[in-house]
Amino acid sequence: MKRASSYFPAVAVFALFLLLWQAYAQAGFVDKFVLPAPSDVWSALVDYRAIILEHTWQTLLETLYGLFLAIVLGTLIGAGIFLSARLRKTVYPLLASSQTIPIIALAPLLILWFGFGVMPKVIIVALYGFFPIAVAVSDGLLGTPEHLVDLMKSMKATRLQILRYVQFPSAMPAFFSGLKISTTYAVTGAIVGEYVGAYKGLGIFMQTAAHSRAIDLVFASIFVIVALTLVLLALVAFAQKALMPWRYGDE
Repeated sequence: MKRASSYFPAVAVFALFLLLWQAYAQAGFVDKFVLPAPSDVWSALVDYRAIILEHTWQTLLETLYGLFLAIVLGTLIGAGIFLSARLRKTVYPLLASSQTIPIIALAPLLILWFGFGVMPKVIIVALYGFFPIAVAVSDGLLGTPEHLVDLMKSMKATRLQILRYVQFPSAMPAFFSGLKISTTYAVTGAIVGEYVGAYKGLGIFMQTAAHSRAIDLVFASIFVIVALTLVLLALVAFAQKALMPWRYGDE
């Protein structure tokens, strides 16, 4: 009950925003083909729910596959940066530089190399998401309290045992912080890839709706994207509490 009440301010602000939007649209200050009312968006969402669900499922698959790849790559790279000072000095600057390359510029090349299927979108999502995880994992491992490491060494623990029982658990909060950032990027990455070229997905659906001047469907897609992102973030938060009982056991 207490947790549910903590979300009340955000829900109240969002409800007020929808009410003001509805009033402004119904007042006739703007044409509905430019800014439809929330009620029109809801009607479009209900009327086209079957096709929207089909495109949503495609985007969700691309997002989940890409996010899984980002987690694997980010964790391995972050652990490698932590374990090797030489790798930290050589790879980390390259990783930071890679994030300055606009993904939208790489997307057409990925479409050219891998076609219009799922693979280019998965790669784009992974490129969007691996860097925050890599940085978070490396920083989390580097931030392990030294006295815990010294205690394990005094007990003749191996390097692998120290990693498993002390350093990785210590880095879990940082890992999930990076994962939350990557999750917010993941759906955006899938949409960008679909905009460039796709057969199905919310990105191509929005593009088609915009070209058809079906602005209510564009807004409906945006609401679905926001809802999808919030659901994924909620799942990440749930996994964080499930995998870190020593931190959230009393909640």
